Amino acid sequence: MTIVDNFSHKCLAIHAQKSLKGSDVVQVMETITFGNEVLPKRVKVDNGSKFISKVLDKWAYENNVELDSLRPRKPADNPFIESFNGPFRDECLNANWFFSLEDVQEKFDIWREDYNGFRPHSSLGDKSPNEYIEKNENSPDSLVMTGT
Repeated sequence: MTIVDNFSHKCLAIHAQKSLKGSDVVQVMETITFGNEVLPKRVKVDNGSKFISKVLDKWAYENNVELDSLRPRKPADNPFIESFNGPFRDECLNANWFFSLEDVQEKFDIWREDYNGFRPHSSLGDKSPNEYIEKNENSPDSLVMTGT
């Protein structure tokens, strides 16, 4: 599961597991929202079973977060995650051997830190997501996340 901030293109989380459930999504959301202190207004989700769950629905309702589901088989509805998936696949998934879930998560975290902290993005004026956030952190668009 991957969660990206639509405003800054920052990868907020990549969570590796053999099978993901709605409770896993909630756990990751609670981690990246600092125990629900900084909540998004909306989360765009695909139609995977991990995002169509009573547990996630309940969390979103209780926290006044809109779950915005994509139309089935319409990846163009979510260009932020689609533009993220290519480099992630090419530079991380295809470039590494993985020996355990712990190894997967470690390599995902290293790649995510590089992607967020050091890599310039042309869509962000050739700044890294972290640099972009520092300059634009009070934008009203900064609280929309995308998950896949």
